[in-house]
Amino acid sequence: MTVGSMACVQIAAAASTGLFSSVGPAGSSWLRLSFAAVLFVAVARPRVWAIPRADLGWSVVLGVVTGAMTVLYVEAIARIPLAMATALEFLGPLAVAALRRSGRWGLAWPALALAGVLALTRPWQGDADLAGVALALGAASCWAAYILLTQRVGERLPGVQGLAISMPAAAAATAVVGVPQALPGLSAQVLWQSAALALLLPVLPYTLELLALRRLPSAVFGVLMCLEPAMAVLVGLVLLGQAPAVVQVAGIALVTVAGIGASRMDRSLR
Repeated sequence: MTVGSMACVQIAAAASTGLFSSVGPAGSSWLRLSFAAVLFVAVARPRVWAIPRADLGWSVVLGVVTGAMTVLYVEAIARIPLAMATALEFLGPLAVAALRRSGRWGLAWPALALAGVLALTRPWQGDADLAGVALALGAASCWAAYILLTQRVGERLPGVQGLAISMPAAAAATAVVGVPQALPGLSAQVLWQSAALALLLPVLPYTLELLALRRLPSAVFGVLMCLEPAMAVLVGLVLLGQAPAVVQVAGIALVTVAGIGASRMDRSLR
């Protein structure tokens, strides 16, 4: 489930770049989240009045975080290569694992990740898009919160009830920045393409991740998610023709290894 989720995310992210010229990065995110919201509500038909207020509130918070993560990520890939944005965003799950570290080697993994980030962004060359890097790091913080919130909501609400609440919240939260970008470029072609992409991201990935986090400790989930930067390199190369420099490949490898190391030391594995 986790590997399938990662594949869907990266393919959809690459495919979404084709909509940027028409509806903008934030506009494409808002359209996908809106279609996903309609689909989840139609399938799950959540009985909002029967859900405890605390669970309802956490589901709404998850939606706001999901919306912010989605917009920040696509705005990042509009400025920097897909693999770089994904590796930087991956620092979010790494932080979740590192904060739960145990043993004296726990601090080594954030240091390794920092070395990877420096190799990715190559600040000594001065050619990194700082706005894109900042957006990707913002998405990373949202991803960390998303993992924790998804696990909480998934444990409390059955099926995809949580997603049927969080997705409309995500669409509403992103409308502020998404609608102004999307409205001038809306067309029938854009709408059907957005609906198709909504299945790849977020419908399939978020459903798969919700189900996976019900079966896996967050640390094991984090280890599996370490494959995402490598998958982003492959998708970026095949679909977008983005070939990273050797030092950037090394940076992605460092971030990936740091994620694996931090996740394996998570206390929940012990």
